Amino acid sequence: MLMISPKMASGMQEKQYTPSLLSFFIYNPTFGPREGEEEKKILFYHPSDVEKNEKIRNVGLCEAIVQFTRTFCPTKPAKSLHTQKNRQFFFEPEENFWMVMVVRNPMIEKPNKDGKPPTVEYQEEEMLDTVYGAVVRQCYSMYKLFNGTFSRAMQAGGVELLMQKLEKFFYRYLQTLHLQSCDLLDVFGGISFFPLDKMTYLKIQSFVNRVEESLSLIKYTAFLYNDQLIWSGLEQDDMRILYKYLTTSLFPRHSEPELAGRDSPMRPEVAGNLLHYGRFLTGPTNLKDPEAKFRFPKIFVSAEDGYEELHLIVYKVHSLVCFLIASVELTREFCEQLDSLVGPQLTLLASDICEQFTINRRISGPEKEPQFKFIYFNHMNLAEKSTIHMRKTASVCLTSVHPDLMKILGDINCDFARVDEDEEIIVKAMTDYWVVGKKSDQRELYVILNQKNANLIEVNEEVKRLCATQFNNIFFLD
Repeated sequence: MLMISPKMASGMQEKQYTPSLLSFFIYNPTFGPREGEEEKKILFYHPSDVEKNEKIRNVGLCEAIVQFTRTFCPTKPAKSLHTQKNRQFFFEPEENFWMVMVVRNPMIEKPNKDGKPPTVEYQEEEMLDTVYGAVVRQCYSMYKLFNGTFSRAMQAGGVELLMQKLEKFFYRYLQTLHLQSCDLLDVFGGISFFPLDKMTYLKIQSFVNRVEESLSLIKYTAFLYNDQLIWSGLEQDDMRILYKYLTTSLFPRHSEPELAGRDSPMRPEVAGNLLHYGRFLTGPTNLKDPEAKFRFPKIFVSAEDGYEELHLIVYKVHSLVCFLIASVELTREFCEQLDSLVGPQLTLLASDICEQFTINRRISGPEKEPQFKFIYFNHMNLAEKSTIHMRKTASVCLTSVHPDLMKILGDINCDFARVDEDEEIIVKAMTDYWVVGKKSDQRELYVILNQKNANLIEVNEEVKRLCATQFNNIFFLD
């Protein structure tokens, strides 16, 4: 991505380039052990139009680096390699299967006088290993959600099947990677939760029980409202990656306005005197269509004996989304039964939750610019809250603070990761902002304060006030 900033009155311009993906490949060193068989190691390579010898050379270099670093620490091989122009990230998700992502460092191109070529300055310190290392792990988690493990494909159809699956998945997925938008939220991979009163929560619990009892094929159920999780019956790690897929990929594709349900492909129907505005986001777009296809995405979730293959049903009423996961292929009869059972009840629940949403906004007061912005993350339940991010999707990340401040947040997070003890770090930024990081009992809080003339004591008191107002039911060690 190119950003141009005007420099000097002469019209000369300085060009800034953000991090970009140079290559991404997956290899297994055991597949081509002998000389002349090196190409067999390569299971996937992007971009695909790279000359064969260059692919072999790049994979061989990564293999050598990994093997060399094992001599110093056999249990912890290399995770990244820093060079002036780019950075390589290594990840071994399964034994002998290596994923490598090569990212070009951000750089500034400064024009020279007298027609000389521009001077290029690489800003290698602007990239954080923790952020882009998390992106590589997300790549594998997303692949595994829809395809299962690499080993599973090998058992089902050998190397050829695995290569087909990798090509089909990563050809599309890598196009959705926007590395310039990656930040601390990618490290956390958290979930934004929707606060509910007890009565509404019990209504949802009752609804889930009724649905799972009436439709025996449904194994797991979860609810989201405005991209915030209300309830989930899935394992935490499965929910984490599924939440990312739903909020950054599936929902944005279906985000057209729904004015009183009239934009829904399904015509509102009256069922038991209830207006019904439900529709499927996966599977059939219109149940009334005789040609409707009843194909639902397959996903793989954790089970006692490894992983189980299920079908993802996503059903939406206004801003309330209910997704159900079934164990077998689904028919028209089942979808019609689900629609008639879930649609009317979900319409009522959507009304109750919308009311709760309005109450929550009223309690939080008018949306004026606060003196502080924060990111909160709880490692125990993956709860995440950010007032820094105005919008975060796969294609765009709008933050309300300068990238330099986001870099400081990432540096503080790296410091926290090095030690197990609880601690607090306070930084005075060059731009007169104060940045505070608190780590306490598996929870992390990062605060950015815009108080130019404040001192250390005043900043500390301000953070205490923030904890008292925003996190009054959460215990932070002083």
